[in-house]
Amino acid sequence: MSNLVDYAEHELKLIGMGAGAEDEMNRLMHDDIIEIVKKFSDQGHSGFSAGYALSLLSKLLAYEPLTPLTGDDGEWNEVGQSTWQNKRCSHVFKDGKRAYDINGKIFYPKGKRDAAYTNKESHVTITFPYTPKREYVEVAA
Repeated sequence: MSNLVDYAEHELKLIGMGAGAEDEMNRLMHDDIIEIVKKFSDQGHSGFSAGYALSLLSKLLAYEPLTPLTGDDGEWNEVGQSTWQNKRCSHVFKDGKRAYDINGKIFYPKGKRDAAYTNKESHVTITFPYTPKREYVEVAA
């Protein structure tokens, strides 16, 4: 086994995933993650290529576009009366008045970034070309 696989096995065990996990979902998730780590390790990535692959993979696996959205008509699906959702980025919408990113602002209570949330105030008007970005806003707890 590679160092990366050994490392992943150890880290997953620390959070309760693996053969000894009480929860079946944690056992299954462990197996899925280790399968991906093994494949990545087998490909022989190191240094630059590993970082490059991880950068692309993290965006693709999160359904984030690799290039700026253009706003062209072919990028949209109609999801309601006069409301369209971007095919390349599911948190970007447009209506008859504007295009907006519903995750443009992410709010979190002071000191608790892991408790982040969105709401109507998260909607940020955008213009094209647009590269999705998020602004994290700390709010009083």
